[in-house]
Amino acid sequence: MNIKNYFNESAEVKKAFIEQNEEKLIKVINIIKETLEKGNKLLIAGNGGSAADAQHWAAELIWRYKKERNSLPAIALTTDTSILTAIGNDYWFDKIFERQIEWLGQKGDILIWISTSWNSENIIKAIKKAKEKWLITIWLTWKWWWKMNELLDYNLI
Repeated sequence: MNIKNYFNESAEVKKAFIEQNEEKLIKVINIIKETLEKGNKLLIAGNGGSAADAQHWAAELIWRYKKERNSLPAIALTTDTSILTAIGNDYWFDKIFERQIEWLGQKGDILIWISTSWNSENIIKAIKKAKEKWLITIWLTWKWWWKMNELLDYNLI
């Protein structure tokens, strides 16, 4: 195991990402900024490790990141175990995010989905519900998948 290779590989992935996504990333950043300035919120979700990323991101927005500032409205849809287990038990796991978006999502909000798994039913149902409610949809992933093509407003791969 050569730890230096892991760091170099990580740096190469970051370089490739910005080369492929710089314009889109700047546009998405501006859309998020405008959304928050209008008083709308971010709903952030993902499965597994991406759920942890969603929680971390929401915490940074509500608390602070690098400097003192006002809180920004962000909710990780992965944190309320009572909601997650109730929906999972009474309905199915594939509805755990869809039901939360149904209640929490308002026109003009943003759903940010973080995922390395691109075909989970809970992802597809959540994004469809977000589109029904006129939320802006942003997807952060490692690979494009055709099934999401017509559902998403923005994808950063």
